Amino acid sequence: MANRPPVGLPTLSRRSRILIVVGVIVLIGLILSSRVLSTYIDWLWFGEVGFQSVFTTTLVTKLVLFLVVGVVVGGLVWANLFLAYRGRPVFVPLSGPDDPVSRYRTVVSRRLKLFGIGIPVIVGFLSAVTATNDWQQAQLFLHGTSFGKTDPIFNLDIGFFVFTLPFYEWMLNWLFVATALSFFGALITHYLYGAIRLAGRGGQLSGPARIQLSIIAGVFVLFKAVAYFFDRYDLLFSQSNPQAFGATYTALNAIMPAKLILLCIAVFCAAAFFAGAFLRNLQLPAIATALLVLSSLLIGVAWPAVLQQFSVAPNANEKESVPISHNIAATTDAFGLGKDKVSYQNYDNKPTATADQVKTDVPTVSNARLLDPSVLYPTFKQFRQGRNFYDFPPKLDIDRYSVNGVTSDYIVAAREINTNGLADSQKNWINEHLVYTHGNGFVVAKASTVTSTGYPDFSVSELGSDGKVSEGEINVKQPRIYYGELQGDTNDYAIVGGPDGQKPGDGQEYDTDATKYTYQGSGGVSVGNWFNRLVFAAYYGERNILFNSAITDNSKIMYYRDPADRVKNVAPWLTLDSDPYPAVIDGNIEWIVDGYTTLTNYPYSQQTQLGDATTDSLNANANAARQPNQGVAYIRNSVKATVDAYTGQVKLYSVDDTDPVLKAWESVYPGTVQPSSAISSQLRAHFRYPEDLFKVQRGLLAKYHVTNPQNFFSSVGFWNVPGDPTAVDNPTSTQAIQAQTTPQPPYYVMSGNPANSNGKASFQLTSPLVFLGRDFMSAYVSVASDPGPNYGKITVLQLPTDTQTPGPKLMQTQFITTNANQLNLFRQQATNIKYGNLLTLPVGGSLLYVEPMYVEQSQSANSNTSYPQLSRVLVSFNGGVGFAPTFTEALNQALNGPGAGSGGGGGGGGGNTGTSTPPPTTTTGQPGGGSPDMAKAVTDIQSALAAIKAAQQSGDFQALGNAYKALDDATKEFTAAQGSTSTAPTTTGGGR
Repeated sequence: MANRPPVGLPTLSRRSRILIVVGVIVLIGLILSSRVLSTYIDWLWFGEVGFQSVFTTTLVTKLVLFLVVGVVVGGLVWANLFLAYRGRPVFVPLSGPDDPVSRYRTVVSRRLKLFGIGIPVIVGFLSAVTATNDWQQAQLFLHGTSFGKTDPIFNLDIGFFVFTLPFYEWMLNWLFVATALSFFGALITHYLYGAIRLAGRGGQLSGPARIQLSIIAGVFVLFKAVAYFFDRYDLLFSQSNPQAFGATYTALNAIMPAKLILLCIAVFCAAAFFAGAFLRNLQLPAIATALLVLSSLLIGVAWPAVLQQFSVAPNANEKESVPISHNIAATTDAFGLGKDKVSYQNYDNKPTATADQVKTDVPTVSNARLLDPSVLYPTFKQFRQGRNFYDFPPKLDIDRYSVNGVTSDYIVAAREINTNGLADSQKNWINEHLVYTHGNGFVVAKASTVTSTGYPDFSVSELGSDGKVSEGEINVKQPRIYYGELQGDTNDYAIVGGPDGQKPGDGQEYDTDATKYTYQGSGGVSVGNWFNRLVFAAYYGERNILFNSAITDNSKIMYYRDPADRVKNVAPWLTLDSDPYPAVIDGNIEWIVDGYTTLTNYPYSQQTQLGDATTDSLNANANAARQPNQGVAYIRNSVKATVDAYTGQVKLYSVDDTDPVLKAWESVYPGTVQPSSAISSQLRAHFRYPEDLFKVQRGLLAKYHVTNPQNFFSSVGFWNVPGDPTAVDNPTSTQAIQAQTTPQPPYYVMSGNPANSNGKASFQLTSPLVFLGRDFMSAYVSVASDPGPNYGKITVLQLPTDTQTPGPKLMQTQFITTNANQLNLFRQQATNIKYGNLLTLPVGGSLLYVEPMYVEQSQSANSNTSYPQLSRVLVSFNGGVGFAPTFTEALNQALNGPGAGSGGGGGGGGGNTGTSTPPPTTTTGQPGGGSPDMAKAVTDIQSALAAIKAAQQSGDFQALGNAYKALDDATKEFTAAQGSTSTAPTTTGGGR
């Protein structure tokens, strides 16, 4: 019995239709309302910063991709559903009332338009939304340029691989998706309407179904043939050999020819499907498909495996030498490690270097850094926070400034607003968004100098109580900070401004305890009209924005206040360095953000996971700012961005006009990146070589300094980034030090030229490297950061392979074991020890190690009353170890042996001062070892320590200073008494 399936839609009541329409509208409104709001708010923000062309270009690109992919995928699915429905049999045999296919067919037939249009629309919409994520790929295809370099296999310009090939493969992938969805849609439709029946021997297939499905399958296989053609190029990005990315010997000699053979077979298979569609014979397509599958297994899998196992593996060092040489050349080029950027020099680390040679290296020794920006945040906060609603970023920054004609490195910090610090009695919407709107002040401390009490020698440029700027060593004209790193919260907005003609002092914003302020800058988006107020009230879910009377026609709202967020919005094609830093440029505080152009594919280049490569002991914490773990095969620091801390103005500057990726993006967004000629000399003087880029490069240099392919294959001569020995939880345990694997961070230092001192100090980013599997020094890497022709040039000092120069772990162990008695005494005085950055510095043809040691109260180590204080300086040179209150004393001890004191400091750190803290007890464990003078000195020390503790708890800084003076005098008495008794230990290790 046969029956023609019902067609057409059932009649719905007017009420049902209205309810359906209203429900659809409400659903769409709920989905799109937040997106529409955020899009409009972004449009206003881009108008504020003057980058609306970025917004419109990006939006138009996404809309075009949305429409094209949506129409293509959805249209092809609809067309094949329509053709399958049109080709259905006139009469459909029924299998009985319980036939599930019959029930589904009835449901679909009653809602024919709903299924016939709804399914393609949903499929097209979902595909279109996914496709918009690849808008950057489309723009690079349209604006890609030539690299002027070719790959070693196909001799094609690199631009083809990074700009053109990805877009071709992207289009091909969407054609695969559309074809596969069309095939399954047609297959289900034919089965639903009886064109495909599984009953009987072998089932039955109608002519229209056979034709349609065969043609779709043939098109799919034809696309597969195109994919085989592109697969040959993708072999140059192969990761089959993790030691050296790119096409291996097997890939070049087996897989690549196999791709061409499979391409030809796929074309033949597609032709068989097309022929089978009209010859009413499916045997030919079936045979062709079996041939393609079998060929893929034999030619594409089995043959390469046999070649690899029996020919390549036994002779891999020879077979892979050419591919490895390609990998070395491509990686060094893609990561800026070529001969034009990196110079290698032998460094003998002479053990015969004299004390005079060290002391005469004034550029390095006089700038030895005692302040560690990663340790001193609590100290900066304690002494220079000012008010509870101000704060500093947890990781302080380091930069250099010229004061009185002398350039030195400084620890720098912008004192920002932090409404999270408001007391409970201060927390309300008005205070958080209208009153406490901006920070106040720029705080610096010379990195190589501390006060007599062991604290940074602060200099602050800020607003005084009278509202006028109080200038410190660094001249700041506008110390108010509206944009900063602590404003990264998405809900952290500020509403500023006032009525026409309102003077700055007539406003309601907190400025100082005695003055108010009205914002006068260009930052912020107007909320003077009711429409914008309504939009922002809805966006933030805050009705006070509508009804607060202080918001006037001239009021503006500030959002996206984090400098990194602002740069990322205007330049979404950049990968940003994780450490923006503030600098004073022409009297204004500017945030400087380093931007990278990156690529995931570069022929034969070693792809590096950015997150892993840039993780060190400072950002290993999950809450620390660090890079996402994305693969990069090419990176350039092509852009420096600035964000004005007062106005929020964003500027992008090109610093690598030769970068082809930057050129492509400049074509996409013309006029958004200013040329390097627009960079002022004042701004350029504060550019630093970025840390994240340097971390990636030093990790690659550890391998890619080896240029011999066979040595590279065998890992002969490989280096390693040392673990940070100061990051262990228990710094007294040498086992814990040796087990530390978290990489040591690189350090910015002011020092002489590491290769050949010219008598001048320069700002550098440095890092030691150690031998693979050993903790001995293998190399010292330094990159110039001062403006000029040498900026970005990397110097690698290579130590002899048979050297036993201690690396950071061994040096830290030597510091601790040599001074174990002294360190134990510190811990007995209710203090915690914090080790600062362990610096490695080339001096006098050898290596000088400098490490500051800080102490803080242990009973309140996690409270706001605990803050590090420089207590001792550890110095080592050629096996001699110094441990003293000042760098000068410690250096003299390391150079001249115990008891040298500070008299022979010469030029080696006269500006470094420190505090005196408890000296060691004698070897007998009794104060003074029986000496009356020593006993009196120890008693005086204990009294001074008690006074220090009392002054710290009371917060009386004058008493604290007097107590430290008494402690310093008592320590000197102890030293004198110690010299007169033979039972007292020395204060330093005299040798290795």
